[in-house]
Amino acid sequence: MQIIEGAGVWTNADGDWTEHLRTPDMSVGTYCIPAGGVDDQSPHTEDEIYVVTTGRARIVTPGGEAEVGPGAVIFVPAGEEHRFVDVTEDLTLLVVFGPAYGSRGVE
Repeated sequence: MQIIEGAGVWTNADGDWTEHLRTPDMSVGTYCIPAGGVDDQSPHTEDEIYVVTTGRARIVTPGGEAEVGPGAVIFVPAGEEHRFVDVTEDLTLLVVFGPAYGSRGVE
């Protein structure tokens, strides 16, 4: 067992990604986007789950878009374009990658 300190907690940084745990099969981190900020991430080679811990925004994918806020859980399959837009409150996301972030090749 391991308690992951700081996961899902706002770090007050622009587009900040912090990895808290990494194993071959998964990784866990926190991604923060300030209110009015820009999400410039590229599609990932791993499946991904976001859990919104604070803030509000919209997530946009080729398949649609949705408003998200605290408690929202979002699944994004590997390779799918996605962006958080219209960030109206500092957005903090607990992120789980399976397998570990970057383990399937170049991001």
